[in-house]
Amino acid sequence: MKSRSCFYSLLLLLLLGNKLYAQEQDSLFRFTAKGNPVFTHKYTADPAAIVEGDTLWLYTGHDFEGGQKGYKMKDWLVFSTTDMKNWTEHPVPLKITDFKWAKSGDAYAGHVTERNGKYYWYISTNWTGIGVAVADNPTGPFKDALGKPLLTNEDCFASDHSWACIDPAIFIDDDGQPWIFWGNGECYYAKLKDNMIEIDGEIKQVEFDGFVFEEAPWVHKKDDIYYLTYASGLPEKIAYATSNSIEGPWEYQGILNELAGNCGTNHQAIVEFKEKDYFIYHNGGLQREGGSYSRSVCIDKLEYNFDGTLKRVQMTTEGVAPIR
Repeated sequence: MKSRSCFYSLLLLLLLGNKLYAQEQDSLFRFTAKGNPVFTHKYTADPAAIVEGDTLWLYTGHDFEGGQKGYKMKDWLVFSTTDMKNWTEHPVPLKITDFKWAKSGDAYAGHVTERNGKYYWYISTNWTGIGVAVADNPTGPFKDALGKPLLTNEDCFASDHSWACIDPAIFIDDDGQPWIFWGNGECYYAKLKDNMIEIDGEIKQVEFDGFVFEEAPWVHKKDDIYYLTYASGLPEKIAYATSNSIEGPWEYQGILNELAGNCGTNHQAIVEFKEKDYFIYHNGGLQREGGSYSRSVCIDKLEYNFDGTLKRVQMTTEGVAPIR
């Protein structure tokens, strides 16, 4: 009788697991991208991407409606693809209300990275600071890791406006040291401790000749060259600089991406996926109600010159080809 009871218990658990899996699959939205913008059923902005094995995970902000006159952003979204053509939208993984200290803040730009089997989502909340949430898998659910901001305007020592502490970007160097870059008007950076939820040491400022910084820093590395890309001016273009060290000195290299159509902001992610390089950004190109406050994520190819400089990104309607 005991063995029969164990059998029925295992069977019940199996059936329950299958039911939960079916419910999870029913909550996924699958679609095929037709070009740029990639996502046409929702307004998306401020992309950040990571690669895990065979999958690219794309995290975005969420402009709630078309034709807006101001920002209305209360949650973040996550999408995945294995071929840059067929996409899956997963359930909403994180909301601004998940950060109790953020009060009436907005769900501004964020960045996700993996470390020691955990996924850390660094988010900005307009005027209340930068927070960090953590999850056991790339789809979440994510939970506030600190119960307070990781960084606030008090850490932005060279700034004098209330939205200085936004747009976090994480870079983990080859030696395993994690870094965080952020800012609006001024660009700041600091080491993170191995636990990913504490600043390690001094907060410093990025400065170099030709540096006109608005926001949206992003750091990546290829062939021993560090690249700092960022939004410059307003309306924003994406410019970039290079260095042989994560702490500089940086050398300004010029404009990478021109004005994004009818959108005043631009915000980029750069990622290598299946031996191809991609430039992910937003514009106001979703017809007919796209604009500066109703933005859409687009993807085009990124190309390098022989000397390590970057070719100007060509924004296209067609987008990128599927990976065969």
